[in-house]
Amino acid sequence: MSAVTTLKLQRMSLGFRSFFALCKPRVTALIVFTAMIGMFLATPDILPLGLLLAATIGIGMASGAAAAFNCLIEQSIDAKMARTRGRPLPTGMVTSTQTVIFATLTGTTGLLILYVFVNPLTMWLTLATFVGYAVIYTIFLKPATPLNIVIGGASGAMPPVLGWAAVNNVVAPEALILFLIIFAWTPPHFWALALYRRAEYAKVGMPMLPVTHGEEFTRLHILLYTIILFAVALMPYGHGMSGLIYLMASLILNIGFMAYAIGLYRQYSDQLARRTFRYSILYLTLLFAALLVDHYWRITI
Repeated sequence: MSAVTTLKLQRMSLGFRSFFALCKPRVTALIVFTAMIGMFLATPDILPLGLLLAATIGIGMASGAAAAFNCLIEQSIDAKMARTRGRPLPTGMVTSTQTVIFATLTGTTGLLILYVFVNPLTMWLTLATFVGYAVIYTIFLKPATPLNIVIGGASGAMPPVLGWAAVNNVVAPEALILFLIIFAWTPPHFWALALYRRAEYAKVGMPMLPVTHGEEFTRLHILLYTIILFAVALMPYGHGMSGLIYLMASLILNIGFMAYAIGLYRQYSDQLARRTFRYSILYLTLLFAALLVDHYWRITI
């Protein structure tokens, strides 16, 4: 292989990694995961592979496109924050024009896949979620109000609803319970991050709760929302969606989250806030995994 060919391949690889990074792969992976759980929970039968793949790819591409638009809109802010200054736009690895083209093609393709191979309801719900995150949350809510993550959390809570609609072509009460779990989870999850990044948010003028109302007020609200989350996370069992496996997993995970929230409220440290943030991601992943396990191996009394 010649040096010129090797250089071209290296550039292609770097370009792919840059566009892939625009999609915020870790966030998108969690979105796709919760959407897939919604799909599996929507039917007692085995999901058709074609439907599973089409819905997963379509939702994943739309989510990645929304993330890319978010990066485009916030590139000047990202350049000033340590957590985000290494993203492709602030570093110049991709241009704004390239990002617009990439996000438009990716999002449109994802929506077309959902419309043609899944159903129109899922496509329209996904489009509404896209607009809610990329436009309403990113452009209007995030720079305007410290309640941005509470209101904007509705978009992030939609994936299991999309998954449910992909299978049954309806939005059922069970799907709304899954929505409520993520909706209640989002504020304590994100405020834990905002606490130990509060100086950076203040620097760029972003009205996050720790910046506008202070650390103590934020810690109290993390605790209050964690209590709400504890109650909401028991709803699948109360509604008859799940059995003892989920109930036990939910109790253990929620007790763990409460311990972190109480610890933050009583004696704050940036290190504890970081651990709380990391635990919150593990919490949601294991909670939805428990729903899936319980769905296929139901134990009741």
